[in-house]
Amino acid sequence: MIVVRTPLRISFLGGGTDFPDYYRDHGGLVLSTAIDKYIYVIVKQRFDNMIYVNYSRKEIVENVDEIQHELVREAMHITGVKRGVEITTLADVPSSGTGLGSSSTVTVGLLQALYSYSGQLVTAETLARNACEIEIDRCEKPIGVQDQYIAAYGGFRAISFEKDAVTVSKLGLNDELIRRLNRNMMLFYTNITRPSESILVEQRENISEREDSLAGLRELAVQARDCLKRGDLSEFGNMLHNGWELKRGLASGVSNQNLDDLYNASRKAGAIGGKIAGAGGGGFLLLYAPLAAQDNVRNALSNLRELPFLFERDGSRVVFDLGRSK
Repeated sequence: MIVVRTPLRISFLGGGTDFPDYYRDHGGLVLSTAIDKYIYVIVKQRFDNMIYVNYSRKEIVENVDEIQHELVREAMHITGVKRGVEITTLADVPSSGTGLGSSSTVTVGLLQALYSYSGQLVTAETLARNACEIEIDRCEKPIGVQDQYIAAYGGFRAISFEKDAVTVSKLGLNDELIRRLNRNMMLFYTNITRPSESILVEQRENISEREDSLAGLRELAVQARDCLKRGDLSEFGNMLHNGWELKRGLASGVSNQNLDDLYNASRKAGAIGGKIAGAGGGGFLLLYAPLAAQDNVRNALSNLRELPFLFERDGSRVVFDLGRSK
């Protein structure tokens, strides 16, 4: 039996510039971090040749091509696992509509677990590339390519996108600065879940009309990276606010009156900046708030549930390996 733990993520700035339709012509940059909330994938050998898949529903099939869960099906195709397995996914937080990159986290975790089950050691780069192939090429999801990379690599990263290459870099921040930044971040569940696909489809269709906004988001990510290296955390909070103002214009569903009211209330209570995580439309509200303002922010958002979190150093990894019988 193999158990793999793969982190969810928070993207700070640059989201939207990771769409291939944009970065292949203009380049892109995203600042993102893995967090200590995870999706677990368990792969267990079966005595028979059947395939069991357990998630929000249960599938029992004889052939890989019969699997309805497309991420499981395509991960099995890529890794060469064909039969006689039981695959289970478990999540620390709701696994869809939250803006924490759950779909890509599941995909990376499935690949890591299935590769490990079949005795293959692969790099984080391979996991990320394979996950992009599954989600974008095989399943034709209207998404970018940042989530797959941060789930595979982990850590606090700058991820740059060029025509034919994705580069994942550490920012070189010292531990104390990372701890200070982490202490000033807050995450609240808006009680709104949304299918991100319609927002992302519109966002992708709007790329040619929103090139100035996307260029602004890319430049903010560059400035925020340099700002963090200088240790200027308050200015980083301001950049989050500026980035959210740009992000709201990428598609009509990114925000709405309810979300705007929550965000504005948090700012009046002392938060400097923030954003709706992921594509927008609901899920989690991320805020940068100095410690002295955080109780006021909690009071202003008292009807929302806060999710404390820590930045996660590791990407997808095997946490239990009992091996498989020969």
